[in-house]
Amino acid sequence: MNNIDSLDQKILSALQEDASQSLEDIATLVGSSKTPVWNRIKKLKKNGFINKQVALLDSDLLGFGMCFYVLIKTSQHEVEWSKRFLEALRRRPEILEAHRLAGDIDYILKVRVPDAAAYDRFYQSLTRDIDIFNVTALLSMEELIYTTKLPIDI
Repeated sequence: MNNIDSLDQKILSALQEDASQSLEDIATLVGSSKTPVWNRIKKLKKNGFINKQVALLDSDLLGFGMCFYVLIKTSQHEVEWSKRFLEALRRRPEILEAHRLAGDIDYILKVRVPDAAAYDRFYQSLTRDIDIFNVTALLSMEELIYTTKLPIDI
């Protein structure tokens, strides 16, 4: 697993579970002392295994209770269109994730908004800015599983 050992994996798992834990708590959890754990965390950051540490917020409590998966088909695959499309996506904070796909659908977006009217404003704005062949929106009725934790400790 890219030159990390079992202690690194334990540290990464502990950080994925709760990155706000104290260094002492992480060291105890992984069976080491603070200094080696601190040095490993610094090395893991330097080598790109840890991109950033964030707080995960409750979308419902903050008023972003509607989650749409937006499927996009395009008839344009030129470099210039792709560049404009990416710029259009980056200007929209409602987009939590965007992926280019293999298969019949070209792109999928995960969009969080307060309500259907906000999604419509998002849709109208996006399709005004960029020519898209077909857009299909799927409303998530219930989130069954949500995690940001990679299964590195399997």
